[in-house]
Order: sequence, then structure tokens, then C-alpha cells
Amino acid sequence: MTQQRGRLFLLPSPIQEGELHAISAEVIRVLHSLDYFIVERARTARRYISQTKPSKPIDSLNIREILISDISDLEIQKALAPALEGHDIGLLSEAGLPAIADPGNSYVAMAHQMDIVVVPMSGPSSIFMALMASGLEGQRFMFHGYLSAKKDELGKQLHDLEVRADRDDATQIFIETPYRNHQVMEVAEHRLSSKRMLCIAAGIGMEGGFVKTKSMKEWRKSGWPEIHKVPTVFLVR
Repeated sequence: MTQQRGRLFLLPSPIQEGELHAISAEVIRVLHSLDYFIVERARTARRYISQTKPSKPIDSLNIREILISDISDLEIQKALAPALEGHDIGLLSEAGLPAIADPGNSYVAMAHQMDIVVVPMSGPSSIFMALMASGLEGQRFMFHGYLSAKKDELGKQLHDLEVRADRDDATQIFIETPYRNHQVMEVAEHRLSSKRMLCIAAGIGMEGGFVKTKSMKEWRKSGWPEIHKVPTVFLVR
């Protein structure tokens, strides 16, 4: 008789650490049922799991950190091996949904190759929450991840987003390292046309967070918000 394989559960984490109200009771139930985890950072994962008050000791859990640079298929297969022995595994992002703007997609892809059932569970995503609240085109959109840290290249990329927004009639979404938010706004002020709509979704899930959509003409008139070191999603339409 063939042993039944475990499943890979894609488990959401709070966008703002400690904000468990955004996590459903069903996600927490599954979280408590697991002994094996693949996580972005072990320390953050342990803290999150501890906050949900599991019945089993944290030290008894098998928590493996995601390897990002030069990861081999063999290492991914080792991380997923417990599923071949019948154990369910949880995949956790640092914040939000795993495998969305997150390095976990390689593990999900390998799970499919290994015939391991993948179970996505709903939860918060700053990217989709920003799109929901932006008022911009929600039927057609494209996410670009991080843009260039070099101003000249960033300017060219923002111009390209304008072209794509018009050509595809689609909202263009990107994120940035929080300490470079001001650079994005500075370059956008010089490169985006006055009619272009820009949404700034800053600190979603955090106290004082906001989502504001204005034309570039309006942003130039009102001035830019103070969002230095605040996690931010930018949307262009």
C-alpha cells in the first residue's frame, strides 16, 4: 500500500507583525496542526507561531529557512521530503502571502513536480489591498516587483510603465525598499506626465497607514507625503 503524501500549505502571515486579527481561525488551526515549516526567517516565524498560542512547544517544530541565492533543486527537495513521508508542511512568508513578491515560489514549483498537493490559504496581501483601495483599473494589472535603484534607469523604467499602462489599459504596480521611497517620488516628479495617475499605498496594515491616488499634477501641487522607511506599494495608471 502506497503511503499517502503530505500537503504543502501556503500560510499567510500578518503584514504588520503581531496583528493576528488579519489571520483567520482556519489558518491558525492549520498552523497548529503542523510540525514542519519552510519559512523566510526562522526567528520571525517562531515569534508569529508563538503569538498564536499553539499547544505544542515551539522548540519541537522542524523549521527550515528558505534558501534564496544559488539554491539547488536538491536542497528544495530535501525541504519538501517530509511530505513524501506523509507529513504536512507549512510555507510561511515574512509578511503577507507566500510566493507573492516572495522567494517561496521555487518550493511551490518543486512541490508540483514531486506530486505534492499544494493548498493555498487566504490572507492579507499589501499588493492586492493597495490595488483594491487605489480606485485604478482592477481588471487588468501587472506587478513588476522592485525597480532599479539607479536614478537614470529608474526614470527609464517609470517611462516604460507609462507606455505599458496606456498600451495595455492596465494598472502598473511596483514596490521599493522603504528607504528609497523618496527617490521614487523624486524621479516620478520629473519623469511621469501631469495626467498620469499615481497611487501611493504606504504602511498598509500599520497604524497611520494610508492609500492616496492623485494625478501627477495634483501630487506636484500638494507635495509628497513623508514615507521614509515606510513599506510602500506604488501604482501607476
